[in-house]
Amino acid sequence: MSAPQKADGMNYAPQGKPAPVVKPGEFVFAAAHLDHGHIYGQCNGLLEAGADLKWVYDPDPKKIEAFRAKFPAVQVARALDEILDDPAVKLVTAAAVPCDRGPLGCRVMESGRDYLTDKTPFTSLPQLDQAKAVVARTGRKYMVYYSERLHVEAAMYATDFVASGAIGKIIQVIGLGPHRLGKAGRPAWFFEKARFGGILCDIGSHQFEQFLTYTGATDATVTQATVANYANPDKPEFEDFGEASLLGDNGATNYIRVDWFTPDGLSTWGDGRTFILGTKGYVELRKYVDVGRDKAGDNVYIVDGSGERYVNVAGKVGFPFFGRLILDCLNRTETAMTQAHAFKAAELCLRAQLAARKIA
Repeated sequence: MSAPQKADGMNYAPQGKPAPVVKPGEFVFAAAHLDHGHIYGQCNGLLEAGADLKWVYDPDPKKIEAFRAKFPAVQVARALDEILDDPAVKLVTAAAVPCDRGPLGCRVMESGRDYLTDKTPFTSLPQLDQAKAVVARTGRKYMVYYSERLHVEAAMYATDFVASGAIGKIIQVIGLGPHRLGKAGRPAWFFEKARFGGILCDIGSHQFEQFLTYTGATDATVTQATVANYANPDKPEFEDFGEASLLGDNGATNYIRVDWFTPDGLSTWGDGRTFILGTKGYVELRKYVDVGRDKAGDNVYIVDGSGERYVNVAGKVGFPFFGRLILDCLNRTETAMTQAHAFKAAELCLRAQLAARKIA
C-alpha cells in the first residue's frame, strides 16, 4: 500500500496476492456507481480471487476515466441496463451514495444477479425490509463489503483465532474506528444525513459486524448510543463523533467509538483497533499502524494462559472472503458470510442510529 493511499481512507483499496478460485471466464462481474473509493478495494478482491471484470457504469465521465486508468480492459456501459441485460454477468459490485445502495441492490437482484455493496448497505429500515423481501423472492445474494474485517488480515486472522476457542468464550468486543476526514475532498452527499445515514449507520456498521462475528451473537439490542458534531458547525447535518453499546443475545457486550478526528500527524487514515475479551485471554488488533513503534499494519497482540505474544500477520492470511463469495454465488452456498449476518449487522447500525442521543 502506497503511503499516500494509506493516508487516505476514502480511497483505501487493499491489494493482496492473487488466489484464484475459478478459471478465467467462469465468474464475470461488473462495477457500477463509483461514488466511494471503496469500489477499488471491492474490485481488487474479486479480481485476485479469479473473477473477470467485464463492465463498468457510472453517469459521471470523470469517475469512469479514473476507473479505467486502474482497470483499462473494462468495457464502459452506456446505462446500468446494458450490464443487467448481459447474461454473462453473475454479480454487480457497487459503491453508490449510501441512500441509493438498497434500491440499487434490489434492482440488481431482480435482474437475476447477486450484489456486493460497499458498507453501509442501507440508510433506513424500510430499505432493509425491501431487500429482505427481494432476497426471499429471488434467491439472490445481497452481500456487504464490511472492509474493516474482510479486507484486513489482522481482523481475518482474529476471525479464525477466536472461533477456535483459543481464548475461551468471547464476552466483550471493543471497536475503535477513527477516520481522517479529508473534508475538502469529500462530495456534498457526505455531509447530508439523509444521504449518508449518520455516523453510527455509516462507519459504525463495520464495528457491529465485527461484534457479531467475534462473539457469535446472532442478534443484539442497543443499550446506549450518542452522536455529536463537535468541530464542523458549517455542516450542521454531519456527525463527527459517535459511540454505542450493544448487548448480544448470547450475553456478550459491545462498545464502539467512531469519529472523524484522525490528526494530520498520523501516518495512516485511522488508528483502527479492536479489543476482544475472552474468558481465557484477550486479543488486541492494531489494524493499520502501531503508533510510535512501527508504521506497519496487521498487528495482533495475544495474552492467554501461556503468556504474551505479538504476531504481524501481513501477507500471511490473505483475504479469503472474495474467493468464498465467488464460490457461494456459483454453488448457492453461504461460506463467505450468511445473508442473515449481513442483514443483522445492517439492522444494528440502523437501530443504533435511530436510538442515538445528540450530545453536541
